[in-house]
Amino acid sequence: MAALWKSVALATALMLIPCAAPAGDWPQWRGPTGMGFTDEKNLPTTWGGKTAENVLWKIDLPKSHNPYSSPIVVGDHVYLTWSLAQPLEHHVTCYQKSDGRQLWDAVVPPGKLKYTDGRATYSAPTPAADAQRVYAVFGSAVVAGLAAADGKVLWRHELERISFDVCMGSSPVLYPGTGTARAVAGQDTIIYLADQNDRKSSLIAFDRKSGAVKWEALRPDAQFAHSTPIVITVKGAPQLVIAASGAVQGADPAGGKIIWWCKNPGDTSSPAFGGGLVYADDGRDPSHTGICVNPSGTGDVSATNVKWQLPVKNDLSSPIIVGEHLYRQSSRTLQCIKLADGSPVYSEPMPGYHFWASPVATADGLLYFATAGTSYVIKAGPKFEVVAKNDLGDMHFASAAVSDGKIFLRGNKFLFCIGRK
Repeated sequence: MAALWKSVALATALMLIPCAAPAGDWPQWRGPTGMGFTDEKNLPTTWGGKTAENVLWKIDLPKSHNPYSSPIVVGDHVYLTWSLAQPLEHHVTCYQKSDGRQLWDAVVPPGKLKYTDGRATYSAPTPAADAQRVYAVFGSAVVAGLAAADGKVLWRHELERISFDVCMGSSPVLYPGTGTARAVAGQDTIIYLADQNDRKSSLIAFDRKSGAVKWEALRPDAQFAHSTPIVITVKGAPQLVIAASGAVQGADPAGGKIIWWCKNPGDTSSPAFGGGLVYADDGRDPSHTGICVNPSGTGDVSATNVKWQLPVKNDLSSPIIVGEHLYRQSSRTLQCIKLADGSPVYSEPMPGYHFWASPVATADGLLYFATAGTSYVIKAGPKFEVVAKNDLGDMHFASAAVSDGKIFLRGNKFLFCIGRK
């Protein structure tokens, strides 16, 4: 009976997330929902080792400058972005999903923004894609749309207001995706959170076909943030949830108007959603708090809709909610927290796992903390149960992509495809 209720809880959590892509695609940062959920089952749990178990293919990657972005998968294509610092070059590269063969490599002309901070990278944002186009954001303040078939640059936009901290870290969000949200909105956009310093922050929606700015909502009170918003459904309507510098916010994804907010630090991590609740933290400072809030209110909901708030150790990864539990990793330690009241369930070490990468939750109740370095597969639930530990020996910051029974992992030197042989 316990196993049955666990399955029901997981299914319910996934049903609360709006579908943003056809089954099999991983079209943007953290997949179809932007929160690390996949409807896949029976993914490989072990890979690598002396026999290269379940490694279907691996290919050499070009040498590049701090390529933090993660892979995405749409149809038969795997897309990566990368950059060179000197001379400054931006690339979008497309690979065949079945065998890793490179299909095309496109160069996107850089913009005017140049970095002097040694921590910076020009290819931190993960791209997004649909069947027709790939949408890439590069740290020189350039947003571009490319043809999926051959990589031709169809449009290119340079941001006009520029005062980013360290570098641009937010990834583009597909809105709407396929399904209900598209029918309601009747438009196809890419939304970009351009929060930065000097009162230059804004939320921008680009037309996918032309690159024209469909709308821009100015955010003068928001300071820099590197987080990527998520799209959820609240009372039957789509809502964009933003972990901003000083607040968690719910916004209208069709125009950027703020619907609700409550004070809490935000910075690098994407919010999580499950069981009708939003969780967010800043993804950086372990002394700051995480907050759990009901997103159904309007205006300042600090006194009415906040369920709990407590210090949560965190790093540059993003959290995930599965069933009754919130999972948060920090400094190679995994925390499990009860979603209903914020009470701790467990805190267990995961030695070797790189805490920048974000997890994936499968439909059969597994959590994949997967990178091209040390990876853990863990059963979702109140007990810390490691199913497998793997290591491909090519540590990188990128998060995994999942498509058609395969896991795609970006390393420093190689791109790996994991699948059952």
